[in-house]
Amino acid sequence: MDNWEIALSVMVGVGLSAACGFRVFIPPLVLCIAGKAGHVTFGQEFAWMDSNVALAAFGLAALLEVGAYYIPWLDNALDTVAAPVAVVAGTLTSASVFGQDISPWLKWSLAAIAGGGAAGAVQLTATVTRGASSALTGGTANWMVSTGEGVGAVITAILAIVVPVLVFIGLLMLAGYIIYRNPLKLYREWRQRNFPDEPVPEPPVMAA
Repeated sequence: MDNWEIALSVMVGVGLSAACGFRVFIPPLVLCIAGKAGHVTFGQEFAWMDSNVALAAFGLAALLEVGAYYIPWLDNALDTVAAPVAVVAGTLTSASVFGQDISPWLKWSLAAIAGGGAAGAVQLTATVTRGASSALTGGTANWMVSTGEGVGAVITAILAIVVPVLVFIGLLMLAGYIIYRNPLKLYREWRQRNFPDEPVPEPPVMAA
């Protein structure tokens, strides 16, 4: 495997990991389908990823996860445990697409840092967005956030396999944007411009 193939596999892994930040089980499901269709080849360590058992398990888990996020306030509760789970899922998902020619130490280091980091960053952004929605709309707009996250997970996972370079560049641009502008800040600025006489609700403070 040459350097370009290694870089490409890392981009695929990072893109799939970022999708795990939206929904934990949708990217593995997409990856499993891609493996069964012959678009992705897994090494011996992750050969189980394109099995029928994995397809059924990921499909059921994804369905339950998506449905749970449409239950009022359960979505916020899930966010409290989704962050570490998303990091683990991002790490495993990215490691599964890294080539077998990469040393195990380098593979898992890249998976943990790049894959887990991408998943954690996207999950944190999603959590902030949902928290802002809950605080500012009483949770009535959370279904739109959940829908956006589900669609984002599917699209990001598919594009990460089809056009990984573009997804990787897009993630870098998004990361730079989020550093300076976060969803809650944008919403507060919009409220202040359009409703200057109304106080902007503060988001709930999460217990340590």
